[in-house]
Amino acid sequence: MLEQQWVLSNHHDKERVKKLAEEINVPELIAGILFNRGIRTFEEAKNFFRAESAPLNDPFLMHNMDIAVDRVTRAINNRESIMIYGDYDVDGTTSTSMLYLFFKEIHRGFISYYIPDRVKEGYGLSPTGIKYAQEQGIDLLIAVDCGITAIDQVNLANKYGIDVIICDHHHPGDQLPAALAILNPKKESCPYPYKELCGVGVAFKLAQAITQTLKIDEDVLMQHLDLVAIGSAADIVPLTGENRTLVKNGLKLVSDANKVGIRQLVKNANVFGKPISTAQIVFSLAPRINAVGRLGDANRAVKLLVTKSESEAVEFASVLESENRNRRDLNEVMFLEACEIVDQEFDFVNDKVIVVYKKGWHQGVIGIVASKLVERYYRPAVVIAEADDKGKGSARSVENFDVFQALKSCEDLMVGYGGHKYAAGLTIDLNNIEEFRRRLNEYAAIHLPPNDLIPKIHIDAEISLDEINNRLMTLLNLFKPHGPANMRPIFISRSLQIVGYPQLMNERHIRMKVRQNGAVFDAVGFNLGHYYNKIGVGDNPLDLVYQIDENTWQGRTTIQLKIKDLKIQTNGNGYH
Repeated sequence: MLEQQWVLSNHHDKERVKKLAEEINVPELIAGILFNRGIRTFEEAKNFFRAESAPLNDPFLMHNMDIAVDRVTRAINNRESIMIYGDYDVDGTTSTSMLYLFFKEIHRGFISYYIPDRVKEGYGLSPTGIKYAQEQGIDLLIAVDCGITAIDQVNLANKYGIDVIICDHHHPGDQLPAALAILNPKKESCPYPYKELCGVGVAFKLAQAITQTLKIDEDVLMQHLDLVAIGSAADIVPLTGENRTLVKNGLKLVSDANKVGIRQLVKNANVFGKPISTAQIVFSLAPRINAVGRLGDANRAVKLLVTKSESEAVEFASVLESENRNRRDLNEVMFLEACEIVDQEFDFVNDKVIVVYKKGWHQGVIGIVASKLVERYYRPAVVIAEADDKGKGSARSVENFDVFQALKSCEDLMVGYGGHKYAAGLTIDLNNIEEFRRRLNEYAAIHLPPNDLIPKIHIDAEISLDEINNRLMTLLNLFKPHGPANMRPIFISRSLQIVGYPQLMNERHIRMKVRQNGAVFDAVGFNLGHYYNKIGVGDNPLDLVYQIDENTWQGRTTIQLKIKDLKIQTNGNGYH
């Protein structure tokens, strides 16, 4: 396991933190965490802690929203045919499902959806999909979670007489498609105040604007916040501001599982009847939805999410479950093969970016493999599979390295690319892979300093164990939902004594009791079994980095520490 660098956040203004603590009646510890997360006034703290009732931004602040709503209104009034065209990932399928269900209630004309085949058509708007829309007599095509770089495809739609509205959140290129309206808060011309919406968030804003314009009952839209929450959590967007409000309200609906498809999904994930967290979406629900798009037809995910039939929900959810098992097996094989290539061929001294390619790899899971390579080696990773005599690649990155900009520096070598700071996709000629590898590492040599290749644990505060109590736990629970830019707070306590003997569980995990200033807590460290032999001998104190958690056993809930990392002190004030 890679050694981690501990980074303690202590750069806040003590006087302003004290003032904030007094204004909102919380300990300075909590106010300091809020301050470091950019929440520095009473109003900001109120909107953070009461996110479910925080006001949403005016959707018409988004550039082109008026044009988009006018066109949709005309389509509704004239009963025109509308197609929702989405990407095959969770953000895309939830965007598609949300708008499809919304339009089914307000539109008396023909409404359909389309998800491209990952292998046959690739990402985003495809000529095949546009041709299908033309054959179906579609008048208006609404692209969700894709389209911002679809220059030729939108031109083709225009040629067929199909109007296109794009709802996207990916970085625009130098040229924009000739769509009727482009809704994307990341457009330079867009004054929308919150830039971090994902695809389903942008689609929601379109539906919100339509709801206001046509004076539709708000509940018609708000009942679909469960889909917004699933898509937003799965797409790993910052859970701040408007995203936090949408997700916090949506999580309640996911937990209620009023949609039969979501109900069957959470049942299969063994979380039915419990409050659903963002972590459960990311690690349990999203992989199941994603699996069908990775290995085959993502339309099956949309069918599950929009069905009103209990029997269909059981059938579709069973398909997702089976495909997810297949995805896990395939992913494990490819990851081991990728690690073998890295261990044998990667130049750890001179290169910083991993680029691996192997004939026969399935392009549907290369993103997962890239993420696991980053986790294992803590270096940016690009995994490339072959498809239609081209290389289809997926890139993932480490903190502080913008992989989208890195790809942009090599754009002359690629057929196409797109994505975000930490995740991107690309298409490349197979003959260019070696030069691509060289150029990426040339870019990284300038923009990725050695210190950024050390994984970091960002610690919110240093505390003593006697500061941990039920009130602190209650306040920490108010930070939910957690996600990027609002991760679960992490603490450090120093010079802890171990009480009794540590336990090794399943050869992988450790459990122990720790004491400081008379306070004693259970502490558990998942996948930290390699520390067992070190802490099992002697009585040297520990410095512990952890999250404060709750553990319920036999109806009794207690506070426990979830260990993220630890260091054992030596007599010389060092560590071993």
